[in-house]
Amino acid sequence: MNYVEKTPQGGWRVTGSRVSLDSIVHAYWEGRMPEAIATDFPSLSLEQIHGAIAFYLSQRAEIDSYLSSQGKRWDALRTASEAGHASLLHRVRASAGKSQDHSK
Repeated sequence: MNYVEKTPQGGWRVTGSRVSLDSIVHAYWEGRMPEAIATDFPSLSLEQIHGAIAFYLSQRAEIDSYLSSQGKRWDALRTASEAGHASLLHRVRASAGKSQDHSK
């Protein structure tokens, strides 16, 4: 059985679900047991989770490279978003700081 499939956009999903392999691998990296991961993703069976982890381990170099490129992509998007919304972020952060000061 194929537990993981590549999407047309180049991402990886657990077969038959909308759960990304990224999510399973990050939980695995955090030391989560498959049973704990299953509680976070109730649409997946324990077999699918074990299968996704096995796929990752058998294709580690390719998936690690993919995850690294995804991380860089998200960092670039976050930086661009922060630059484009700097004044709003400043106001929100200032307001959050004031709220925290009043709660002390």
